[in-house]
Amino acid sequence: MRMSHFWTLLEDEFGPTYAGSLARDHVLGALGNRTVLQALTDGEPPRAVWDALCEDMGVPEERRLGRSTRVARGAPGGQGR
Repeated sequence: MRMSHFWTLLEDEFGPTYAGSLARDHVLGALGNRTVLQALTDGEPPRAVWDALCEDMGVPEERRLGRSTRVARGAPGGQGR
């Protein structure tokens, strides 16, 4: 997972304001009692940080890979045939 994808997932799931607060203040016990930002700064892979945060915050499995915003072909707003 790229860092940009991590931030997109974080903001999509929690909103831009709360995402920033979580990153600064939420301590991840699974990653050595570091905040999200500390863990990332220390070189933890973004995927490991995201997984630990999702576990702590109770994010359901079906939302951990992000929102599906693609529209099916032929649906209103989708690609033409």
